[in-house]
Amino acid sequence: MSTAPTSSEASDMSSLLTRRKSGLPADLRTQKDLAALKIRPRFGIAQWVSIGVAIYLGLTLIQFFVFNENWKWDVVFSYLFSQVIMNGLLNTIYLTLLTTFFGLILGVITAWARMSSLVVLRTFAVLYIWLMRAMPPLVMLLVVFFFGALVPTLGIGIPFGPSFAEVPTNDVISRFSAAIIGLSIYLGAYSAEIFRGGILALPSGQFEACKSLGLPPFKAYQKILGPQLIRVIIPSLANDVITIFKSTSLVSVIGYTELLTTVQTIYARNFETIPLLMVAVIWYLVLTSIAMFGQARLEKRFGRGFARRNQGSPKAALENAAKEDL
Repeated sequence: MSTAPTSSEASDMSSLLTRRKSGLPADLRTQKDLAALKIRPRFGIAQWVSIGVAIYLGLTLIQFFVFNENWKWDVVFSYLFSQVIMNGLLNTIYLTLLTTFFGLILGVITAWARMSSLVVLRTFAVLYIWLMRAMPPLVMLLVVFFFGALVPTLGIGIPFGPSFAEVPTNDVISRFSAAIIGLSIYLGAYSAEIFRGGILALPSGQFEACKSLGLPPFKAYQKILGPQLIRVIIPSLANDVITIFKSTSLVSVIGYTELLTTVQTIYARNFETIPLLMVAVIWYLVLTSIAMFGQARLEKRFGRGFARRNQGSPKAALENAAKEDL
């Protein structure tokens, strides 16, 4: 005497029929089995076309850079590690580090003022950001460098009254200090908006939880809000720092001797313009690559516990479905 199939048996039979219709092997009974399959994407015409284009572009670049004698690679490598180039490179690194330090401090202060409940602080922050967005960094450097023509002396005193202490402006603002001040002011405005955007991106419940625990603002940012904020702002902030690093080449207009100024001085004497510019390009590429590597490490460090599942590939989707099936 036959009995009616149970619900599990009926489900297995339905799954088996579905697999046969779809062409899948009959012994695959769960999503876990599907996740174990090795998925090979189709290798169609578009793949062959893209490979052909890549080979063509690669050969063109090799011909352009390697077999073009006008690059004068022997001259490039003869100057790449020369002492005078190294001195200019160190000045560039030194200037970048100091500018980043002061610029980020100014950015934090400006972001705090921008989000302050005091109207005066908010107004000053908005005007500062607006002015820096409108002014090119080269103009900012020139304004700071020639500030002595506008204000001959710097002092402390009463407005429209006597001055208690004065010092000539040109004694304070040298080429080096003008470069740091100009680039730091420029970076401070842009980093302020990055910090503000990062704070606004944090869930409001985080702030409420810190208040309910009785944490003072400094402790709240140090222990809870800060790590989340850093994770959000690292990509944008690293991009701005790299931009400032490249913008150090602008200080050549005020006569500060960094990498580009050193290169310009050399090719003005030997007329090897392209090889010397390639020396600068190579070092900019090296330092930018180091900065990007540091950015990736920071993102990995502060992204612990926030990893997202990769749902873009079919295999990842099957693996996620298998986990839900178990």
